[in-house]
Amino acid sequence: MKIYIHKNCSSCKKALKWLEAHQIKADIVNLLEQSPSPQELQQMTDAYDGNLKKLFNTSGQLYRELGLKDQVATMSAEDIYDLLGKEGMLVKRPFLLTSDRGLVGFKEAEWETLKS
Repeated sequence: MKIYIHKNCSSCKKALKWLEAHQIKADIVNLLEQSPSPQELQQMTDAYDGNLKKLFNTSGQLYRELGLKDQVATMSAEDIYDLLGKEGMLVKRPFLLTSDRGLVGFKEAEWETLKS
């Protein structure tokens, strides 16, 4: 299991506390140092039934500065993966991958599925 986080992100902090409380171990990766690979982004896209917008931190400053709201719908998956691979701050966080699923953001009810 791998989780991509930003150390100042409140949702990431909640997710890490939740994982610790449930004694679930994950490799922690700082999004400022390393972005998810194209394969990991594809895995997450599959987890959200092809919804590429789920991969983006739509409330982030960089997302707004780049005007991505109107561009994402017309971008190819390859272009989106390339952009997210270069700009970790655009990635929705926390970004958690297991061998068979993916979760973005922290919604405790969704994360409860990790316990099974």
